[in-house]
Amino acid sequence: MFNPEKINKLEPVYNYYKQDAAYAFSMAKKDKIDFIYNTSALEGNAMTYPEVQTLLEGVTVGGHKLSDEQQVLNQSRSIELLFKMIEESTFILNKECVCSLHKEVAREEALSWGVFRTANVNIGGTQYLPPQANILDEIFKDGVKKLQSIKDPILKALTYFLFGARTQFFFDGNKRTSRLIMNGLLLIEGLPMLNIKARDKLEFNKEMIAFYDSGDYIKTLTYFSNYYHQENKHMSLKDG
Repeated sequence: MFNPEKINKLEPVYNYYKQDAAYAFSMAKKDKIDFIYNTSALEGNAMTYPEVQTLLEGVTVGGHKLSDEQQVLNQSRSIELLFKMIEESTFILNKECVCSLHKEVAREEALSWGVFRTANVNIGGTQYLPPQANILDEIFKDGVKKLQSIKDPILKALTYFLFGARTQFFFDGNKRTSRLIMNGLLLIEGLPMLNIKARDKLEFNKEMIAFYDSGDYIKTLTYFSNYYHQENKHMSLKDG
């Protein structure tokens, strides 16, 4: 589990950005297809950006597995649900919200969707074993409580992503669901989303495997906070 006191000692990321909810939300909606493409590509989806764009415009794209198309459409439905929650002020960091987003992320992909897993799992590429299924509710409640103690909203959002990915609350779709929650936490604070790019897939995977192995939130948060700033420094920066 992460330590809020140690995280609060990291260099703040939030200080570089203005809070501008309308601008951040508008840019998130504008970049929706790019986010869906990159998120799917990080999962090994072979569809190109133009193919993703065409599919989301309602035109069937040939030459790909049905599962690739399903994954893209699921990602589209899930981010649209996130946007709706934010617009209606119903986005709340609780189990119901997380499960509702997962239901769209992993529909027809995972062993079950919209509910916490009921059996133990492993993660490829690491010896680390996620917590047993029978204590997931307790871990989630404890994690959400600890998150409230993190002062910097960007570090708070990034921490949830790492927490959700490493705990593996679901049979599949954990990184995708955690990424949506992370971005929901950013948007409700009027901050830009984090769109991890497909071009950085190798580096991203190396960082995540190292994090699974070590559980070192501080080292991994440093990487992701730097990544966040590099991707968003053109948006809503404070003067100077």
